[in-house]
Amino acid sequence: MMQVRLPAGTIEYTDDGDGPPVVLLHGLLMDESVWDTTLPLLPKGFRYIRPVLPLGGHRVAMNPDADLALPGMVGLVADFLDALDLQDVTLVHADWGGGLFLTAIGRDDRVNAMVVLPCEAFENFPPGLPGRMATLATKLPGGITLAARQLRIRWLRNTPLLFGWMVRRPIPDDVVRRWTDPCLTNAGVRRDLEKYAATAFDDAELIRDTEALAEFGGDALVLWSPENRVMPPEHGRRLADLIPNARYAEIHDAYVLSMLDQPAAVAREIGTFLARVPATGQ
Repeated sequence: MMQVRLPAGTIEYTDDGDGPPVVLLHGLLMDESVWDTTLPLLPKGFRYIRPVLPLGGHRVAMNPDADLALPGMVGLVADFLDALDLQDVTLVHADWGGGLFLTAIGRDDRVNAMVVLPCEAFENFPPGLPGRMATLATKLPGGITLAARQLRIRWLRNTPLLFGWMVRRPIPDDVVRRWTDPCLTNAGVRRDLEKYAATAFDDAELIRDTEALAEFGGDALVLWSPENRVMPPEHGRRLADLIPNARYAEIHDAYVLSMLDQPAAVAREIGTFLARVPATGQ
């Protein structure tokens, strides 16, 4: 695991392969390992970078004064690209949709392509029933610890209140333990997650920031899973219609975390998309 220092604190990341950079993001109470089964199936000739965002599954707490509300988190993604001096990035969004707002804040200059798996968009922040339950947990005394412990109980995490609508196939116990260890053992990590959950989500502002993607000049693949119940199926087509150079495709027999449900299909679609990226970048 590598590290880079940002204004908000230290970010861990993995860096595999050589070639044009592909940055793979993750969602709340997860880490880079959400891509573990898909990464080996992606094509060679690219540099795959997986940052561990401070969304509750991170192992290194951010600075106590770090701005980790949604706008601050979007800026953190841009700071990460800057710190590694990445050019011509393909940015892959999954579950957490904040990275879509780089265009809205005018910091998408390092991004020349996007892959958008089911993620938050428009007014769907926090997303669906699992998102609302996660937000509620962060506002209750001891709620984050309780939620993390509940995720470790298989039958509970398979309910719609937790991960039951996030994945079609059960997440292994060891993966969930990895994702929840930081919240259970590190008060700084819990503080970081509480900061993000304290974001005042304004629907009109969220819609406006998503619609700024109409100004994104690069290519995009919107790779949606229409059978999921958390990220509305219509949002996938709406995003594809919004982004000028976007193609829409679907992953079936999968929910939000399609890279876990259908890693081969996800890798195949992303690989086909990457094949049109010129072999430049660093």
